[in-house]
Amino acid sequence: MRILGLSAFYHDSAAALVEDGVVTAAAQEERFTRRKHDSGFPIHAIEYCLEAAGTDLGGIDHVVFYDKPFLKFERLLETYLAFAPRGFASFRVAMPVWLREKLFQKDLLGKKLVALAPDFDVKGQLLFAEHHLSHAASAFFPSPFEEAVVLTMDGVGEWTTTSVAIGRGKDLEVVKEIHFPHSLGLLYSAITYYTGFRVNSGEYKVMGLAPYGEPKYARTLLDNVIDLKPDGSFRLDQAYFEYCTGLRMTSRKFHDLFGRPPRRPDRDPLEPFHMDMAASVQAVTEEAMLRLARALAAEYGIPNLCLAGGVALNCVGNGRVLRDGAFENLWIQPAAGDAGGALGAALAAAHLHLETPRRVTPGKDAMRGSYLGPAFGQTDIEARLTAAGARFRVLDETATIDATARALADGKAVGWMQGRMEFGPRALGGRSILGDPRSPTMQKTLNLKVKYRESFRPFAPSVRREDVAEWFELDADSPYMLLVAGVRAERRREMTPEEEALFGIDKLNVPRSDIPAVTHVDYSARIQTVRADTHPRYHALLTRFKELTGCPVLVNTSFNVRGEPIVCTPEDAFRCFMGTELDMLVAGDCLLLKEDQDPALGRDYKSAFALD
Repeated sequence: MRILGLSAFYHDSAAALVEDGVVTAAAQEERFTRRKHDSGFPIHAIEYCLEAAGTDLGGIDHVVFYDKPFLKFERLLETYLAFAPRGFASFRVAMPVWLREKLFQKDLLGKKLVALAPDFDVKGQLLFAEHHLSHAASAFFPSPFEEAVVLTMDGVGEWTTTSVAIGRGKDLEVVKEIHFPHSLGLLYSAITYYTGFRVNSGEYKVMGLAPYGEPKYARTLLDNVIDLKPDGSFRLDQAYFEYCTGLRMTSRKFHDLFGRPPRRPDRDPLEPFHMDMAASVQAVTEEAMLRLARALAAEYGIPNLCLAGGVALNCVGNGRVLRDGAFENLWIQPAAGDAGGALGAALAAAHLHLETPRRVTPGKDAMRGSYLGPAFGQTDIEARLTAAGARFRVLDETATIDATARALADGKAVGWMQGRMEFGPRALGGRSILGDPRSPTMQKTLNLKVKYRESFRPFAPSVRREDVAEWFELDADSPYMLLVAGVRAERRREMTPEEEALFGIDKLNVPRSDIPAVTHVDYSARIQTVRADTHPRYHALLTRFKELTGCPVLVNTSFNVRGEPIVCTPEDAFRCFMGTELDMLVAGDCLLLKEDQDPALGRDYKSAFALD
């Protein structure tokens, strides 16, 4: 039984393939079109999934869409009616798009699928899953648990913004919901907008900015903006927002409460105030997550918690929930946002609609390390690089790993393209830029000379699973870079009184540990643990680097520049390599040095992509 899941038409379109209940392929459309957060029909991702299965659409039993457009349209209409006449300007903008495109998504999907397979039975084969059920299914069914509480938090699906489901075996039932306009995700997005970042892509910048500030305004938010109950349920005072009625996230009343208008990113610099706002919304979000987790653990008495939805990408909050200990075990869907909805829709159809048995391996999830995207064979890589004009050496695997580890130990920035591409927003050693975490200048170098992004943005460490507890305050799996924990005290560097007195971005250049490139200003790190059985080549590189340096940790950031999707093909990797100040590219067993390349193949990557 083959089921193809789709998400599309909002942001982060994707396709995912489930065969007899097993996840076999998944990819975001942006990786193929090179348009960040591409929302179009995911034709390229579909073609990849079909190719991975060795079939065409005629070999697919069902196609499942990740939400229900009519319910979303119902919410839109009811919201405008509830707030009329205040929402007329927004209504006038949105309604033509809905009437022209979104309201008829079933017809649109049907036409697209019939174009791929003339015999496709739209009425019998095309299914729809509710948005939050798709998220919940993506979290529970691949998890290593027979039974779990599933908490889903995002901006909004059709009506739901927060949901609780109980998963047992192949069954999953949603038991509680919080509805729009009350949304933890939209609160975070409102602060994202207010601090001058782009909604639906800049939220992780707010999370990265938060440790530079202090949560001075958390109490103001709790006293005025969000009514947070002891059990984690909440309501937002809509007088402070305009996402229901206008084309902005925050209202004049919100601006008056905090004493200034939203930051204009093209004109206004980041100030301590914006860092404090980031710290404040982060503190409120973490408190809501903690209260929800504690209340759910007490109510249901189940030791396992699964998370999905965009808020589940808040790895700082995830780390707080894990350390709090209300649940013994925590598993987070690596593609927690809307892209993962495609996977969840397929899994929901498999287990809930078609009653496919679910196979659980205790202690091991079913996401295959999230390495679910395209891979390229060595011969194919060589042919593609040659056609692109690249100059390279071909080594055996041992020599490739040794040469890469030595370059990293010498302070080189390395593009690393190996095996299958990751599904989800994180690079996990398949499409990564790597560096030496011991370097006090590596974070700034990678941000400004390679990624072309804000200097405050933190980098994550990859560490061998068997070594993680010796370097970080964590002794658990974190394969998807979705948990934040502190660097161990003995690895930290004591700050001088003068350094302690620094504020905001001035803290950035102060080394804080033995691995300063991955230690944030609050001594935390967003950790990826690497197992030999999940990604043997990446684990071997970490092992060789440890042999050379004594350090089993590498800087790992996504292989792209600001505003660009993560690279997919060898050609993408070569273009990024030539457009940045990367020193080396390792694609399969092909090793490329920057000094060996034709300078005429370089390109201005700083302006190649729209800023995120």
